[in-house]
Amino acid sequence: MEYNNPFSLQGKTILITGASSGIGQATAIACAQMGADVVITGRDAERLQATADLMGEAKGQIVADLIVQEDVEKLVAALPPLDGAVLCAGNSTTLPLQFGTREKFDDMFDVNFFAPVELLRLMYKKKVLQKGASVVLIASIGGTHSFMPGNGVYGASKAALNSVMKYAAREYASRKVRVNSICPGMVDTPLIHRGTITEEQLAEDAKRYPLGRYGRPDDIAHGAIYLLSDAASWLTGHDLVIDGGFSI
Repeated sequence: MEYNNPFSLQGKTILITGASSGIGQATAIACAQMGADVVITGRDAERLQATADLMGEAKGQIVADLIVQEDVEKLVAALPPLDGAVLCAGNSTTLPLQFGTREKFDDMFDVNFFAPVELLRLMYKKKVLQKGASVVLIASIGGTHSFMPGNGVYGASKAALNSVMKYAAREYASRKVRVNSICPGMVDTPLIHRGTITEEQLAEDAKRYPLGRYGRPDDIAHGAIYLLSDAASWLTGHDLVIDGGFSI
């Protein structure tokens, strides 16, 4: 008997933001491998092309800076009808709250909260998201399930994003559009190797995870595939924690 794989993305058109590196790049590649037509976006055309090369082929490559309103509007106007989207673009910082000035919060919220929320709003309003589409927001256990010193500015932006996810899931259900989030623990991407935390500190910190390591981008990409797929057709408003057991 032929098996109908509910995890397949065959025939689906999926948008991946932040596709130039890290979780976004891994998710774009994984979605393509699962049969999706993948549209990728990021700020750097050369890096987007590198992702497209790793995928084999991208349905579309759209250069856009998601904190620039004009770019967001042009992106939405250029998009084909979508069956799904994974909004991966984001930033992080390690900063004690005593140094968390309004400017620091604004910068973090612009990238991690306002940009993906505005893109989500416009994709829904302009009906780019087809009936039955699935949207996955990349949030974090920071600010939702874990509250470590130095993580307040970043965690607050991700907690706000996770909250809006639940409201969107309620409101968009009338069109059968599902909205979920993934809350990763620490994932080994270029973002964590920028010098704000030493490599020795990172290695020591990884030992605190019950499974003994930080996440890999593929760990998150595989969760996104589930949420995008028909296997998750009765799942909305859920924050999927993928953190190697850290928040237990």
